[in-house]
Amino acid sequence: MKWSNQAFSNLYASKAKVDGSMAAPEKFTNILNSKFNEASAIFTKDQKTMYFTRNNFTDGKKGRSKDKRTLLKLYRATFDEIEWVDVEELDFNSDEFSCAHPALSTNDRELYFASDMPGGFGQSDIYKIKVYTDGTFGKPVNLGPTINTEGKETFPFISDDNELYFASDGHPGLGGLDVFVAKIKEDGTLEEVKNLGQPLNSKDDDFAFLIDSKSRNGFFSSNRPGGVGSDDIYRFTETRKISCEQVIEGYVVDEETGDFLGNSQVVLLDAQFNIVKEMYASELGFYSFHVDCDRKYYIRASKLKHETKEMTIDVPKAYGKTSVNIPLDKRFKTYAKGDDVGPKLGIRMIYFDLDRANIRPDAALELEKVLVLLQKNPNLKIDIRSHTDSRQTRKYNQKLSDKRAKATMGWLVKRGISPGRLTAKGYGESQPVNKCVDGIDCTEAEHQQNRRSQFIVTAM
Repeated sequence: MKWSNQAFSNLYASKAKVDGSMAAPEKFTNILNSKFNEASAIFTKDQKTMYFTRNNFTDGKKGRSKDKRTLLKLYRATFDEIEWVDVEELDFNSDEFSCAHPALSTNDRELYFASDMPGGFGQSDIYKIKVYTDGTFGKPVNLGPTINTEGKETFPFISDDNELYFASDGHPGLGGLDVFVAKIKEDGTLEEVKNLGQPLNSKDDDFAFLIDSKSRNGFFSSNRPGGVGSDDIYRFTETRKISCEQVIEGYVVDEETGDFLGNSQVVLLDAQFNIVKEMYASELGFYSFHVDCDRKYYIRASKLKHETKEMTIDVPKAYGKTSVNIPLDKRFKTYAKGDDVGPKLGIRMIYFDLDRANIRPDAALELEKVLVLLQKNPNLKIDIRSHTDSRQTRKYNQKLSDKRAKATMGWLVKRGISPGRLTAKGYGESQPVNKCVDGIDCTEAEHQQNRRSQFIVTAM
């Protein structure tokens, strides 16, 4: 650590008044503050555990690296209802590199921090590490090139909206450190990094960003001109979210009468047919979902005595609203032995990929309609008939179609339909729906028409 002629930093607290002004700062606690630097304190949701940054100083002893520098380390303390006690250095620290500026995930189970440890992408990178229930840690994981650059990435913060904010001088910015944001997806991966822009960012250093996701009020630090010191704390109110957001909204209605279908179940699915959100419409049939811009979604609506219906929504790349009303048919259709229920349910063909028997996501969406039909008609029995195209040998295709029929049946059984209500049989290439037989040239789309399943009523 080089001498900078600046005073050492300690931890302070200042209460926010009702009018938004701040009370005079007071030292947070004398127990945690040492004769060196303390900074970047964060707390678990229960306010009983605190993580903070300090120079390498433990039990009154100053630690040094091999080149005689006193670097930064992460520490933890616990609250005993009176004072902060049991200050301990985290075990993944090192005398040879710095770890600093902790942040916690929304469930407190992952700790994010900045470090210049070996193996990174630049001057300092952002890492995360698992925090186990017994207080031990996993291994540090670098967030990778989506976040980290050859420059400096530091001061991470995770909002309650599961967004990662951080400061960087490596991503394109306005000068010095700028604050950036990236949405953390459900699988833990990160979306595209976005600069928060002016007026929050400037040509100088802007960093240590945090925001209250409910009030949209927050704070950040900057050394821009006009302050009273080298680094000053600023506050702000976010008037519009940085990430582009749309609202999909509309009404579930009866297709014939136009009447609102109150309390209908409405499910939002992503482009891979994973459920994103679900809700019940209001008494007037109104539903609403907040979604990301420039994405493809599916909406499925269902109501007792009506047929389930899915609709595709392509959300534009702009702020605003996309209005989609969902009309549902009354479930007045009757079925007789020998009927194929597919056309009556409005099922697009259950297609399979070439040489495969797995249920595709688009096929699962269609099979949901068969599932609902069987659930609503407990005496209904169905024979699942699977067909292939004419490519490959007849023997191979017969075996493949049997696998597809069994896969379709298995999908329904897994979701609660009794095996005694289902039969499944493959017909290979013996019943094409078009000209595509051996010796005839066809397009891929024409061949796919023959890779299908039918659902024939065998008993009511």
